[in-house]
Amino acid sequence: MSIRSAFAIAVGRTTKWGLHTFLKGGSSYPGQLTQKLDPTVLGTLSRNYDVVIVTGTNGKTLTTALTYQVLKQKYPEIITNPTGANMLQGIISTFLEHHSYTKNSEKKAAVLEVDEASLIHVTKYIKPKAIVFTNVFRDQMDRYGEIYTTYQMMLNGAALAPEALIVSNGDAPIFNSKETINKRVYFGFDHLPDGELKAHYNTDGVLCPHCNNILHYKFLTYSNLGKYYCPNCDFKRPELTYRLTDLTHMDHESSKFEIDGEDFEIKIGGQYNIYNALAAYSVGRILDVSTDQIRAGFSASKRVFGRQEVIQIDDKEITINLVKNPVGLNQVLDMINLTPEPFSLVSILNANYADGTDVSWIWDANYEIVPNMNIQQVTVGGERVEDITARLEVAGIPEEELQVIPTIPEIIKSFKNAPTKKIYVLATYTAVLQLRKELANQGYIKGGM
Repeated sequence: MSIRSAFAIAVGRTTKWGLHTFLKGGSSYPGQLTQKLDPTVLGTLSRNYDVVIVTGTNGKTLTTALTYQVLKQKYPEIITNPTGANMLQGIISTFLEHHSYTKNSEKKAAVLEVDEASLIHVTKYIKPKAIVFTNVFRDQMDRYGEIYTTYQMMLNGAALAPEALIVSNGDAPIFNSKETINKRVYFGFDHLPDGELKAHYNTDGVLCPHCNNILHYKFLTYSNLGKYYCPNCDFKRPELTYRLTDLTHMDHESSKFEIDGEDFEIKIGGQYNIYNALAAYSVGRILDVSTDQIRAGFSASKRVFGRQEVIQIDDKEITINLVKNPVGLNQVLDMINLTPEPFSLVSILNANYADGTDVSWIWDANYEIVPNMNIQQVTVGGERVEDITARLEVAGIPEEELQVIPTIPEIIKSFKNAPTKKIYVLATYTAVLQLRKELANQGYIKGGM
């Protein structure tokens, strides 16, 4: 370790200790400061770690959490970055927190969620064993642009670590659209008989990258994911290395399924989360984790920040779901529609930089199914409450049936008076942060993250 790196790490760790001790919280600032003192410090900090990176539009956080628990069954020392710390300075802060000056002969691992646009800045210094590509959907157009721009960012980042294996969702046509320097393996669903389908007309990424004809599907899971092929040329879904072979049960709280003929269960609902589990399974098998160990990892996994996170307020069960783009929102709506008992729905819309400042995406989401759900009360709020109010009115909810509460403290207060015990909250990223901060202030949870 160079003197410069040692000094930068010492300053960063001291700063992190001070922030945690006196301000009762962490921050990406220690990482930012450490990087300023030594721009190459991440390479030093990550030395001696087997690193797995998870990136993509949706599913990064839960895939990272599941993969962490799976690899924890094999690695005695393993670290991961907290939600929201998925850019370069946050990742540096994560390594700072676990840095030790004493040599340890035990194998260490790191499972890192990395923002798609930040991948190229991370792989400049870290050479991971594997990079997971979850999916690419239209998201934060003001920041990422179209899906092909986002995918190119991911490819550019992976190319800086050519020895890393790309572990990608084989059901996503975009991940088979370009040749890569990196070797690739694919995971996907393979549990349904072949049919003949096309994706919904309002679906992105369904043109063949070879001849621009519309892709057909033997079966669809959701959006543009499934067993695709082009009827006009030889473009089709690649051979899957890791396969979902049966889906035996799925409800709003859990799923049971088979991967490669082995039974697994996760305690979180929704078809989209089975893809996350399939990604974590794939990484586990690549790194020689046994199926029994993977089962144990899935069992140990907990619901994480804003991903069907359940918070109890008096007799009310509040389930928080982060939503940020049409595909993700549609999957959450499909999941909560599986709830057998009546529930209340709260939709909180912000449009800050971390959310994406363009809220036009709400018009591409399928809110039209909401009036047909078993919902007793619908509440709207957030900094863009007028937009979400208008959207739900157009979806078919009469104005007089919408409870409009713009502020977070008042929304929390309204939870106690809801007509149902179960309440689903759909909130954008900064709205989730604000909600959790206020819940912490009122003593319902510990900390704001």
